[in-house]
Amino acid sequence: MGCYDNGHMTPAPVVSYVKGGESWVFRRELSCLLSASAEESSMRVSDTRMGISSCTSRVCHVTFRAGTRTATRGDMMNSHRTIVPNSRASPLNAEVVQYAKEVVDFSSHYGSENSMSYTMRNLAGVPNVFPSSGDFTQTAVFRTYGTWWDQCPSASLPFRRTPSSFQSQDYVELTFEHQVYPTAVHVLETYHPGAVIRILACSANPYSPSPPAEVRWEILWSERPTKVTASQARQFKPCIKQINFPTNLIRLEVNSSLLDYYTELDAVVLHGMKDKPLLSLKTALVDMNDLEDDDYEEKDGCDMDALNKKFTSAALEDGPNNGYFDKLPYELIQLILNHLSLPDLCRLAQTCRLLHQHCCDPLQYIHLNLQPYWAKLDDTSLEFLQARCALVQWLNLSWTGNRGFISVSGFSRFLKVCGSELVRLELSCSHFLNDSCLEVISEMCPNLQDLNLSSCDKLPPQAFGHIAKLCSLKRLVLYRTKVEQTALLSILNFCAGLQHLSLGSCVMIEDYDVIASMIGAKCKNLRTLDLWRCKNITENGIAELASGCVLLEELDLGWCPTLQSSTGCFARLARQLPNLQKLFLTANRSVCDTDIEELASNCTRLQQLDILGTRMVSPASLRKLLESCKDLSLLDVSFCSQIDNRAVLELNASFPKVSIKKSFTQ
Repeated sequence: MGCYDNGHMTPAPVVSYVKGGESWVFRRELSCLLSASAEESSMRVSDTRMGISSCTSRVCHVTFRAGTRTATRGDMMNSHRTIVPNSRASPLNAEVVQYAKEVVDFSSHYGSENSMSYTMRNLAGVPNVFPSSGDFTQTAVFRTYGTWWDQCPSASLPFRRTPSSFQSQDYVELTFEHQVYPTAVHVLETYHPGAVIRILACSANPYSPSPPAEVRWEILWSERPTKVTASQARQFKPCIKQINFPTNLIRLEVNSSLLDYYTELDAVVLHGMKDKPLLSLKTALVDMNDLEDDDYEEKDGCDMDALNKKFTSAALEDGPNNGYFDKLPYELIQLILNHLSLPDLCRLAQTCRLLHQHCCDPLQYIHLNLQPYWAKLDDTSLEFLQARCALVQWLNLSWTGNRGFISVSGFSRFLKVCGSELVRLELSCSHFLNDSCLEVISEMCPNLQDLNLSSCDKLPPQAFGHIAKLCSLKRLVLYRTKVEQTALLSILNFCAGLQHLSLGSCVMIEDYDVIASMIGAKCKNLRTLDLWRCKNITENGIAELASGCVLLEELDLGWCPTLQSSTGCFARLARQLPNLQKLFLTANRSVCDTDIEELASNCTRLQQLDILGTRMVSPASLRKLLESCKDLSLLDVSFCSQIDNRAVLELNASFPKVSIKKSFTQ
């Protein structure tokens, strides 16, 4: 398998070990500490870069395959390379090298739903840009980068008990033509690399006519977010572990929090064997997938089934005493247990009846984040947790339940028992949801204030009408959903207490002016509004919005092509919304100096401004803005024709606390 080599296109190494005169191919990371979790093993492998643990005493030999990257893109796509193995016991086996066939799921993208620019769909097929570097529309780009979105008024508070090992913010799933046993996964990154932190493989074949009896996800590689200083293109080639099932479904998970700008991905290459690699009978190789007992899975922190089976007090016996725990007040023990992750809490419950009682106390489950366990969470898991979640107020089921893991009936049973106290419900990318699920939410969660349905793009339009029954809603995220105008008008009419509303990339809305007018009339307490890529809002809708929602602190009008500065809509916004802290006018070429000067005069609390793509803003007006808006921390002037690199350098020198973004195309 190939290893990451600082982005240079070098031949991929084949690693073999020699012990006692016998040679055998290195199949996966050999864990020196089998008690460590699977992710920790992956990170240790990543840190050593060649997958060789520092405590291994065997001799390591590295050889290189000649001509690894000499083929053209077309040749590479269609070729089957033969690898000469180092092990005399291993048979010859053809390696299949293939680009992604389709993008089947993703959590967000910078692009629109009706074009190919900056969309995740650009990851399918051969590279469009690589090895060039820079900002190209033909690449796949996620919606956010850095920590800027976490600093906005619309940002939600993090869940307690989120495992430190779970750092993923976004994901994309890709299918390939042939199922193979993976030997390498290469990601072609063309701009601001370093976002990919986890690569997984799935046992299910999306092209199989019959559903699989079991769906299993396996981590091929994982690493905590790391800072990559260079913004140039690279071929990312992490050392992956070998798995015992073939796959043609690969998932990349990313964390962009350390990036200086949007990461751009061009293509993904899957290397693998058609046949399962064989090992010599004399090999004492430890197969990580043979360690499928409950103890090992628990150490991974992701297997809910193994924990479910053991979370029972039937086999627990009372010891002679419980040490100092018998002397501690009940409340103090509860406070101590609040610091444990969910798997740790489940494991602790197996020690004695006293701690089992504490670990099952519903007060331990007021905040329940199940997103980190998306790969294993199913109906059985929900049923197991049900008795302990009668008081749950915050529930995160984002990314969970897909491919049949959670059924409509299983979700409904859970909410009927645990929904009465719910205040916050996160369901981003939960594709098991249907009309019945939203009906259950509306009936069982009368106190719900925060509902996130981001990228639930499989929800039918009629399902959204049920949300209007949730009259206590304060935050509603409908990004990339199929909500229609009639349902949305009903929601706005009955949920007048909304403070945060996201309608980005909602392509089924026919007339955004009507929506903006209703928002201005009904949602007087609205503080943040996301209208990213709304296709038809005009100055009339903006006028209604600005006059009715004077408390707005955050407004995203990025990629709204029907807004024109000549109508005075942006100047009106600046004069009527003095509390604005974030304003995105991305890709609006009509934004001019007058608009910037109005912002400088009226919106002195401004912290983030994106005017990417305008041709009519000068360095002089930006200087006025920076002088007036003392809290400004982010200013994106990429592709602003009057703002060249020299102007950016001069502004940076005068205002060093402001992060001024200026992307480039090679």
